[in-house]
Formats: sequence, C-alpha cells, structure tokens
Amino acid sequence: MDRPGAGMNNEILFISHRMPFPPDRGDKIRSHHILKRLAALAPVHVATFADDERDLAEEVELAAIARSYRLVRRVKPLIVAGMQSLVQRVPVSLPAFANAELASYIEQVLRERQIGTIFVFSGQMGQYIPAWFNGRVVFDFVDVDSAKFEAYADRDTGLRRWINAREARLLRAEEERQARRAAISLLVSAEEAALFRLRLSPEAAATCDVRALRNGIDSKFFDPATVRPAARMMEHAGPKLIFTGQMDYAPNIEAALRMIERLMPWIRAHRPDATFHVVGRNPPDELTRFDGQDGIHVWGGVDDIRTWLAAADMAVVPLEIARGVQNKVLEAMAMALPVVLTSAAAAGIGGADGKHFAVADSDDALVDRISAFLSHSRLGATIGKAARRHVVDNLSWQASLALLPEMLGIGEARKRNAA
Repeated sequence: MDRPGAGMNNEILFISHRMPFPPDRGDKIRSHHILKRLAALAPVHVATFADDERDLAEEVELAAIARSYRLVRRVKPLIVAGMQSLVQRVPVSLPAFANAELASYIEQVLRERQIGTIFVFSGQMGQYIPAWFNGRVVFDFVDVDSAKFEAYADRDTGLRRWINAREARLLRAEEERQARRAAISLLVSAEEAALFRLRLSPEAAATCDVRALRNGIDSKFFDPATVRPAARMMEHAGPKLIFTGQMDYAPNIEAALRMIERLMPWIRAHRPDATFHVVGRNPPDELTRFDGQDGIHVWGGVDDIRTWLAAADMAVVPLEIARGVQNKVLEAMAMALPVVLTSAAAAGIGGADGKHFAVADSDDALVDRISAFLSHSRLGATIGKAARRHVVDNLSWQASLALLPEMLGIGEARKRNAA
C-alpha cells in the first residue's frame, strides 16, 4: 500500500505564514495569486495564520477557495519566541510561527486526504512538513531572508548586531535544509535565485533545483483610467510624491525616514510646494511624528491604494535594503507614475533606467532624478506611460504563473495519463 503522499494523489496542501486575504501587502499579494492558481488546478487545503481582526474578517474568502482550511490567530509575543529560539538553537522565526493546532491539522490532512504536493510559502513554515511525507514539496522562499538579516547586522551595533547576525546564520542553515527537502525551491526573481544558490554549500548548489517565479501585477485592476484620485490627497497643491507599503516593516520605515529627513529638505528648498505622502498600514511613532510638518503627510492604511497613487505625481522608493521584486514599484508603474528608486528596489522588474523608471542610489543622485521629473513634467508623463506599457506587456500574473502546473508535476501527470 502507498503511504500518504504517494501514487496518484492529486490534491494540494498550501502552508503559508500569513493569510492570503486581503491581498494588501507584498507577501500576501503573491500568496493570494498563487493560491488562486493552485485552486484552479486541484483541490487545495490551506493551513495559515491570521495576524489581526482584518485577516479574520476575510475567512469567508478563504472558505470559498479551499477544500478545507485551518486559520489560526498568531498571538505569540516576539520575546517568547526569542527565548524559545535560544533554548532550541533555531532561528527566532521558527518558534514565532510554531503552533500545535496548525501542526495537528496538517498531520490530519496529509493522512486523510490524497495530497500529492505540499506548497510551502515562506521559510518559517517548512517546519510543518512531516519527515514521512514522500510526495512533492514546492518551497516558495520568496526572497533570501538570511541575506536580509546579514544586511541588518552589518549596519547595527552591540546586542542588535549579535541578534541579527545569529538570525542570519541560523536562517541560512534552515534555507539549505529546506532546499534539500524540496523538489523545487522558488525565489521572486532571477537575481534572488542566483543569490540563494551562491549561499548554498557546493553539494546543495549542484543538486537543488532553484528557480525564479516572479511577481506579477493585475494591470486591469491597477489602471489609472478606472479610479478617481483620493480627494484628501488632492487638497494639497503642488507636486505630490508618494511612498507606499506596510509601514511597520523596518526597510519601509527606513526608506520613508530617508526621504523625510535627508531628501525632502533639498527638494523643498527648490520646490517649497512639494509634498511627500506616506501611505500604508501601521506607521510607527517615528514616522507619524512628522505628519503635518514641512510638507510631510503620514496617512496610515487606506481602503484603496489605487486612488492615492492616482493622486500622486511621482513615486519615490529609496529602499536601502530590498529583497526580491517590490510590489509597490509594480503598482506605481501600472498606475503610470514615474518612479524614482534605488537599484535594490529595481531588481527583478526588467525595463530600463531612463525609459521605464529612474534609478539612483546616493542621496544626491536621488534628489537629481526627482528634480528632473519636477522640472520637466512631460518627461515624467513619458516615463509613466512607458512604465505602464512595460508591466501590461511583461508582468501579468497569468504570465508569471504560467509554469506553475509543470512545477507541481501536474503537466507531467496529465501526459502520462493521456499516454
């Protein structure tokens, strides 16, 4: 008799660190579209966490797409996860996302359902794959988390440096362990996939199947012709610059502060009517304290980010630490905004500097590229139109996920059955 996970099993177990609804932040946008594609291919069972009441309110959406599911509210304090990680000698992210109820559901589904493939979304969820499961495992790391913590450690000092260096070291080992377990390991861009391979041991790099599965954009939804600009933002005269994202995420906080403290004073010296708008959920006090000062406006979460992008004249994405493809950049480009961004934020998007966006890394260079758009409105309009055309032609979710059935072995199974 075949063990669970073997033979002609054709159902899918999808394990994700965060509820794929609503698709209102980078990782949830990606997991949302992947889950929808999986559900179109086979019955899907979903094990995932809710961060807050907003996530829990979307349970009806999850129920509509999943054959079965378990949604657990994640409430473990980070300090508790940190203490557990020290005892267990594992990355903090593993105990932070460890949950007995979710583990029990996964075990039950694998034993009772015809699961042929486990699709794991995000590195911390690999801990839920039982050793006895012998079906296919597809692991979407999205980006190289260990490299991100190394970047944090390089900039930090004292205890924070030690904490981030430890997390980077242990995550790197965990990433290799999971890559060895997976049939295919996915990263969000060719650049991230290449970096991931470089960080594996020579043996693992030679044997692990590491591929890129890039993010897409729904250009019909993100279309400036279909929405009206946000009235509250339009109340501000002069050129409006925007930065969007989940604003309790450290790289986003740092990018917004860079714009507020280092770039806007130079910009306002030449264009006193210029304003900078930070739009995204959960901005911390270190950002909200600038609201209303010197052309800075921190709006928090909004119902429809498209209307705020439609009200802006330019998107600025001065990220110093960025992993993978930035959804905020794709959304701004789809809304025909000229985008000034760092080379890290431009990774994986394709397109050309000076044609589809403007790349700059130093503060002086960023100010120069922003000033060029402010001084020449036609240039910004031309770049914005080319940006939208680029994402419409090359970056749809349909195109991005076209090879997903093959990765799951569904195409191979259909060929064998047809023969």
